[in-house]
Amino acid sequence: MQRKVFMPLRGYAKKLDKLYRSLNRRKYVHPDPLEFLYNYDDPADREVVGLIASSLAYGRVGQILNSVRKVLDKLGENPARRLVDLKKSSASRMFADFRHRFQTGSEITALLCGIGGVVRKLGSLEAAYLAGGLVGRERHRDALGGFVKSIDPDGRCGHLLPDPARGSACKRLHLFLRWMVRCDDVDPGGWRKIIPGDLVIPLDTHMHKIALAMGATKRKTASIVTALEITEAFGTIAPEDPVKYDFALTRLGIRNDMDFSTFLDNE
Repeated sequence: MQRKVFMPLRGYAKKLDKLYRSLNRRKYVHPDPLEFLYNYDDPADREVVGLIASSLAYGRVGQILNSVRKVLDKLGENPARRLVDLKKSSASRMFADFRHRFQTGSEITALLCGIGGVVRKLGSLEAAYLAGGLVGRERHRDALGGFVKSIDPDGRCGHLLPDPARGSACKRLHLFLRWMVRCDDVDPGGWRKIIPGDLVIPLDTHMHKIALAMGATKRKTASIVTALEITEAFGTIAPEDPVKYDFALTRLGIRNDMDFSTFLDNE
């Protein structure tokens, strides 16, 4: 049976490109945990900071920025090197009082020690993602699951690292991948062996509402399946970079001076 071509966004192509040119700029990043990555020129440090920042990216933005800053301040100027050498006992003491919503010091310790162990063994988080040889969006869920397991084999990170096998949209992990793979005025990049065409849209409630309004999906649940479907829809107009418009679209409704309904209604 021939596969049905899903092309609901073709009518929005020009608007989306205009939106990208207008809003995909670094001056619109703050307040966003992405801004922490700009402080690190070394991709080895940037990927570590990216995973920490994205893992904590839920809740009020002020609280997110405060929590990420607390972790990074303790890790110092070279977080990748610090985590490679960090012992669990030291990390437990260092983050004993850490709290981010319902996450505690034990979960951030598990995340940091997991990152350190992977980097120590494989050399980088990028190598960990590629270790299973599962490249391409059609194998993305398995690749993401393997990546999570390499860092958190016992599930001790809790909500910080969601399991895609359970159907989660994995918004924060997809956000991390966007930051590391894409390279433009907003996304700093750093990974070289994964192409933007293999990325999946970071899907949260806000992006889900946008996608529904634009006809990119009819699914009512923000699941990994929905994220893949929305990514496919964006892929009909930007096949080499389907998450290209993510940052610009999520500015609409987040900033007081920007409105998504205006984007839909006006030419």
